[in-house]
Amino acid sequence: MFVHLLQIFTHQIFITDTPKPMKTTLLILLFVLISCKQADIEIPLTPDEPAQTAQKMSYLALGDSYTIGEGVAISERWPVQLSEALKAQNISFDSPQIIARTGWTTDELMRAIDEANISDTFDLVSLLIGVNNQYRGRPVEQFRIDLVTLIDKALTFAGNDTSRVFMLSIPDWGATPFASGRDREKIASEINAYNYVIYQETSARNILFINITPISREALTDPTMLANDRLHPSGKMYLRWVNELLPLLTPQIHK
Repeated sequence: MFVHLLQIFTHQIFITDTPKPMKTTLLILLFVLISCKQADIEIPLTPDEPAQTAQKMSYLALGDSYTIGEGVAISERWPVQLSEALKAQNISFDSPQIIARTGWTTDELMRAIDEANISDTFDLVSLLIGVNNQYRGRPVEQFRIDLVTLIDKALTFAGNDTSRVFMLSIPDWGATPFASGRDREKIASEINAYNYVIYQETSARNILFINITPISREALTDPTMLANDRLHPSGKMYLRWVNELLPLLTPQIHK
């Protein structure tokens, strides 16, 4: 377009019999046109700004063997499966930071948290603890005292935002082959008592509580719900937990 206009003005000024006043006017226009084009060339093009990458949300998972995923691959741990399920819903999470170990009781988890010296605040914090307290025959009221302390710690890690903390119920190991020859009804009764304490303390603080214990009891008739040790959940059971949790948790994340 610029070249075409330049040709027209040059033809009118230097080739045709255009009157002198008109030639003067055309010369001025030609000068303005050339100046504008030069200005365009001299102004550097602003490169496209790189697309802003959405910051990933952080997740801290606190617990025992169920949280660390005893007997399953890392990808099958329920906190890892949860993170992947959230990503599938366009909720981007970093890999979960896990503080958990097989066999831990509430007091052992508390010590581990203190030793970790965590100073970060997390977008999501989960807590699943208590089965080893029950297994060791500890009083349920002592569990309540420890649980309150752990919930307070979880809330601190979540910036005291109750919508960013959730708890899972304790699975019933009495439904596994490991409990063969034991009093399964007694185990179930004690697990229920512990879970009722969890329900009470989370409800009092408006913290999300997800009851996955009924799913864990399916292991009594479905061996695919267990890892190779025939005690801890398989990746399949952990996925069931995540599917139970996801529709309840997702609205809270979007708050």
